Amino acid sequence: MHKETILLVDDEEALRQILTLSLEDLGYAVAAAASGEEALAVIEAVAPAIVLTDIKMPGIDGIELLKRIKGLYPDVEVIMISGHGDMDLAIRSLQLDAADFITKPIRDELLQKSLTRTMEKILMRRQIREHTRNLEQIVREKSARLVELERRLAVGQVVEGLSTAMKSLVESFDEGPSYFNEMPCFTSIHNRYLEIVAVNQLFRERLGDMVGRNSWEVYADRQGSGNACPVWQTVETGKGQRSRETLLDAEGREIPVIVHTAPIAGTDGGVELVLEISVDVTEVQRLQTELKAARERYQRLFDAVPCWISVVDPQTFAVTECNRRMRSDFGECRRQPCHRHFAHREEPCEPCPVLDTFMDGQPHSHETVVTTLDGRQRNVLIQTAPVRGESGEVAQVLEISTDITQIRALQDHLSSLGLMLGSMSHGVKGMITALDGGVFKVEAGRTRGDQARVDEGWAIVKDKVERIKKMVLDILYYAKSREMAFEACDAAAFARDVAAIVRPRAEQKGVAWRFEAQEGLGEAEIDETALSSALVNFLENAVDACADDSAKDSHEVLFAVREESGNLVFTIRDNGMGMDRETREKMFTLFFSSKGRKGTGLGLFISNQVVALHGGRIEVASEPGAGALFTVTVPLRRPGRDRG
Repeated sequence: MHKETILLVDDEEALRQILTLSLEDLGYAVAAAASGEEALAVIEAVAPAIVLTDIKMPGIDGIELLKRIKGLYPDVEVIMISGHGDMDLAIRSLQLDAADFITKPIRDELLQKSLTRTMEKILMRRQIREHTRNLEQIVREKSARLVELERRLAVGQVVEGLSTAMKSLVESFDEGPSYFNEMPCFTSIHNRYLEIVAVNQLFRERLGDMVGRNSWEVYADRQGSGNACPVWQTVETGKGQRSRETLLDAEGREIPVIVHTAPIAGTDGGVELVLEISVDVTEVQRLQTELKAARERYQRLFDAVPCWISVVDPQTFAVTECNRRMRSDFGECRRQPCHRHFAHREEPCEPCPVLDTFMDGQPHSHETVVTTLDGRQRNVLIQTAPVRGESGEVAQVLEISTDITQIRALQDHLSSLGLMLGSMSHGVKGMITALDGGVFKVEAGRTRGDQARVDEGWAIVKDKVERIKKMVLDILYYAKSREMAFEACDAAAFARDVAAIVRPRAEQKGVAWRFEAQEGLGEAEIDETALSSALVNFLENAVDACADDSAKDSHEVLFAVREESGNLVFTIRDNGMGMDRETREKMFTLFFSSKGRKGTGLGLFISNQVVALHGGRIEVASEPGAGALFTVTVPLRRPGRDRG
């Protein structure tokens, strides 16, 4: 995207460096100069839209620099800086057409507001220039014809004298070419003495017959020739003028216009006549007012939408605009890359729907997890659409993110149930087959009177019935909420049993294993089966993180347990691969796995539910390459039971 250029002029190098950083952060290109002399050289090279200059400088000071810039480059806006707060300097600057005046020390918010107002003024001028481009062409053509006419009359003026020539000229306009009266703007001819000598029909109908009156009397805010009306400026400088003025019609109503003047030289080479053409811009102002109202309505609608909406620059991934809900839940995100603010990544997301839309110009969608300012994790459905420029190219991408956390929670529950039932179906079938075998042995033993065979078959039946019972309870656990099977157990013995399950896996993968248990832990009321499965999941992930890390020579997993403030605290520490912030925030989401095809995305999701049903919590600390620390805290007594 094209950046507007600001020329910063100040003799203090430190201030130039600080202001340069602030201006670049606001999205401007910055050129700098240490003096007024240097600024005049730089401005020719970089053509800035705005000049930000100190007043007190050696050599050419800020006031003199302002005069020269306005004389050479009238469209360049100048903002004055002073460390003295001198109101006389402020008034003097504004009289010389400075855009604004700010004092040191410069506050960022005041600087930004001043630049915003100044850019609005520049953009408005550019829009008016665009609207009047065709009109300017007409003015040039008609002016050329009038000049040609005047040149033809010059021969007669030489012979008959100035007074006769002036009379002939006025009569020629009254009776002359039809284009003069047919022009759709206020057209008039003025002599060098600032008198109106001829007007066209539209001028006469709306402004009155001003022939013979002073040139400045048609304006609403001009009083006398010293008030620098456009005709006077043209006579004085010999150059055409263009300015925004206000005329008074025959009934005293104000008419906003853009005035163009052109000098017509006499036989002596001086300005003999001035052609003045004024274009009524009332309709332009009306359209601008309607445009402003439409923008305000759009902004209200934009902010009222109950989704997170942002507009992203596909080249830099910077957020150029966002709605009120986005700013409320994620903070001020404009001018920041979307992946850094929402996904906490330094590189674009994979996949990136914004990039996909930019590449093919089609809408795309993607589901992910984001974290709000208050730490809440939200499942979102991101949908993107192209915002096209005038030539049809994708200039920006609209990104709409819908909070589907509640829907996702229901889907997770149903998906978990389906997966659980599917994975258990083969196990149930095997146990039923074994149960049939046990029943067969019981029946055969009874028939033959073989008590040993009966006992053997009955043991099989009892074992399989118990296992089927447990499996049914597991299915109910995923199908609906149920009470956990809390039982009192020796906390240290429970932890040792968990460690014994994982230790062989660690030794097999060449990972050092260390187990620590605080003495005198006593009893804890937990669901041993469920909590054991959860802890084993964490421990196996720690072993895998070490085994997959090739950056270190040796690895170790520590499993420790202690009692703290009525809670049983399990610590699992490894020095493996570690995790980035995005992985930490999404790791307990159903189907999310950092192992690629090696993981199902179920283990940590289920483990998190088990700990939550114990009334506990999980804390994770990790950085890429620095290993991970899981702290699982569960109450020693079942949730809701008096601990006294």
